[in-house]
Amino acid sequence: MGEEVNAQSYTREQRQRYREKVRQNLDVFERMLAQSQFEFDRPMTGMEIELNLVDDGYQPKFANAEVLEEIADPGYQTELAQYNIELNVPPRPLPGDSAIELEDEMRASLNAASAAAEKRGAHIVAVGILPTIMPEHFEGDWISANNRYTALNDSIFYARGEDIYLDIEGPTGERVATYCDSIAPESACTSVQLHLQVAPQDFAAHWNAAQALVAPQIALAANSPYFFGQRLHAETRIELFSQATDTRSIELKNQAVRPRVFFGERWITSIFDLFEENVRYFPALLAEVSDEDPVAMLAAGEAPNLPELRLHNGTVYRWNRPIYDVVKGTPHLRVENRVLPAGPTLVDTMANAAFYYGVIRKLASDDRPLWTKMSFAAAEQNFHNAARDGIESRLYWPGFGEVRAEELILRHLLPMAHDGLADWGVSEAVRERYLSVIEGRCKTSTNGATWQTDAVQQLEKAGMDRQSALAEMLRHYAKNMHSNEPVHTWPLP
Repeated sequence: MGEEVNAQSYTREQRQRYREKVRQNLDVFERMLAQSQFEFDRPMTGMEIELNLVDDGYQPKFANAEVLEEIADPGYQTELAQYNIELNVPPRPLPGDSAIELEDEMRASLNAASAAAEKRGAHIVAVGILPTIMPEHFEGDWISANNRYTALNDSIFYARGEDIYLDIEGPTGERVATYCDSIAPESACTSVQLHLQVAPQDFAAHWNAAQALVAPQIALAANSPYFFGQRLHAETRIELFSQATDTRSIELKNQAVRPRVFFGERWITSIFDLFEENVRYFPALLAEVSDEDPVAMLAAGEAPNLPELRLHNGTVYRWNRPIYDVVKGTPHLRVENRVLPAGPTLVDTMANAAFYYGVIRKLASDDRPLWTKMSFAAAEQNFHNAARDGIESRLYWPGFGEVRAEELILRHLLPMAHDGLADWGVSEAVRERYLSVIEGRCKTSTNGATWQTDAVQQLEKAGMDRQSALAEMLRHYAKNMHSNEPVHTWPLP
């Protein structure tokens, strides 16, 4: 959910003071990169999973406060809307069988959370966009009771000066085109975020590799084909999130002002490039000022928390976000990969993570890096193609030209993932369990988006209207989700 803040609005003086502190934090961060020791003895991975709550009719259930009270586990937190919750998975090293152990722990945790939620009349569903969400669901009291969310909503609209216009069209001409007077539609975008701890000198290579890899990731994992009742992109969440949090007016878009949801515009040479761009290009949305004196802390040999810089960084929505954090007095850096949708099952989620961690290891250590052979514009176009067309998308890749995503993954990236995980010290059992899921998706051309689309088509052919078909599809989806069988093996209803 990001760090909570104390206020829901800020004065001009607070915003000015905040800008000064952010710039001071940035200067200190630059000095730290040159002088300080960052933790990297045991590279750690982490995961966050955003989830939806539905009622017995598989409509959104606006009850996260009551459900979280019943779950009573600090690993679960609120998210933007009252039908969202988030599971934060503690960091752990990659090697050995730790991934299988993590899957077992998460299944036990989610089973317990699901049982608790049912006591409050709710069911937990992991999906990129809740298919049954409709405009009327946001007419009442929808936002979670956190200052951060109210402040973000108000700041985005203050910056825009007008309502948000959503306009997304699917491959068959179905379209959502509507104005919104809040960022409520953004709450429909539920994702999985993967974290990888990286040494400062290796950060640029890992971020560049992650940027190149987002298109194959989305093609494999797309799970968000429906929004407001319409069949849109395979991974509609990408375009919806981009539009629903856009702080720019039409005139600023026409001036090519950078969007808040930002793919980037170039390969980087240092993590500092990204933080410096964030400060230079994007005005503050939240303006919480701390009492920390980072200059004094650094002079005293302590690692400053840089709270203003971190808060600002958390309101620039890069698909691969740079993270600075301090744990037990020691600073470290992470790449936060934000492109994946939630679901469909834990085994699918773990497979997506294994693919990512394996391939990024090989891409980042290549003697002739991929980004020296591929333009940044080509990587961004791949990203949009994959979001629109999913597993059926065509992607450009050096040495292959334009190729079907499935073919690129099977012939090139999947063997790379095996080798990369082996380099991490990951066991053969882990590699076989999760990468066989990736192989199965490619060989069957099936992911969450294709299954949802095919299921709804089947139900509509049987005589159901769209709304009934979406709810019935989601009922089958939730049942299959709890089986923990990978989505490419699911039967159609």
